[in-house]
Amino acid sequence: MREILPALGEWYAAGSPFGLATVVAVSRSAPRGPGAAMAVGPGDEVVGSVSGGCVEGAVFELAQEVVASGEARSATFGYSDDDAFAVGLSCGGEITLLVRRVTEAEDPSFGQVVQTVGAGRPVTVATVVDGPGRRGATLAVWPDRTRGTLGTEGLDAAVAADARGELAQGVTGARHYGPHGERREDSVTVFLHSFAPPPRMLVFGAIDYAAAVARIGDFLGYRVTVCDARPVFATPKRFPATVEVVVDWPHRYLRGTATDERTVVCVLTHDPKFDVPLLEEALRRPAAYVGAMGSRRTHEDRTRRLREAGLGPAELSRLRSPVGLDLGARTPEEVAVSVAAEIVALRWGGSGVPLTATTGLIHPPAPPR
Repeated sequence: MREILPALGEWYAAGSPFGLATVVAVSRSAPRGPGAAMAVGPGDEVVGSVSGGCVEGAVFELAQEVVASGEARSATFGYSDDDAFAVGLSCGGEITLLVRRVTEAEDPSFGQVVQTVGAGRPVTVATVVDGPGRRGATLAVWPDRTRGTLGTEGLDAAVAADARGELAQGVTGARHYGPHGERREDSVTVFLHSFAPPPRMLVFGAIDYAAAVARIGDFLGYRVTVCDARPVFATPKRFPATVEVVVDWPHRYLRGTATDERTVVCVLTHDPKFDVPLLEEALRRPAAYVGAMGSRRTHEDRTRRLREAGLGPAELSRLRSPVGLDLGARTPEEVAVSVAAEIVALRWGGSGVPLTATTGLIHPPAPPR
């Protein structure tokens, strides 16, 4: 959804109704997760995807019908059998979609949501999927305010409280309530779509490998910062325009920078005077990934120095070094792919083994946070 919001914002600002289909539930090996979205706008323009191509044709027609009628609808697509013309998922999974019309009258907070997400600030959109009341009703929840209603004051209050509790982690998924927000009932299904600020990627060492890692980090949706103590290397022109470049001692910069359980730290300085104090700081704070470049010999020397600095086995076990998966990478761009592959595998619990050598689900459920 985040990727298509700029286009949706333009349609909304122009007063053009559009049909928005959102994945609200998945099972088994579904191709896209909850929150994936596709929209059909003016002139039958399509943006986004909900299945990677399997059911988009049917969703296109459904969105047109919803725009014409104004009535939100849900639809479930499962495995398409041996009939080559059947509409369904060839992967064997199942997705449930909510398709609703978006106009200023029906969703007066949508424009503010687009602006909030574009500014990198947090917001959750809660939408009624099923149950009594109006399907497709929305409530936008910011840390300090709400706008819209799901139908009752009690339901709005309960959903707002849950949305704020999960917003920091960007949790997206369905919740169940009673018609007035009763938490032990399940007559109303509400989809909470959280837009947390993008996770951060901190890249230390402004070398050619850092430029490649920064580019792929930006492509993956991270807010990327490159830091190096050497101003001759830490120049903005060597990096994408969206990447922040900081001239500072790496450990000092990290010490003054907030990190959380989604933050990725890539240490590419390859110099003990930089990377040892930096890793000493990084391994003692929240982070999803801490990786360091270097040879096996460099890794052994670095580990020894970190032990001497007082780091224990639990802290050292978090260090991914040498950085990246074994892809046989040589060029900076290939190394960046290797690093990105390790980050993605760690995030979703992947093995890093070729899929031809595995069995079972290709897209298993996400590991618990």
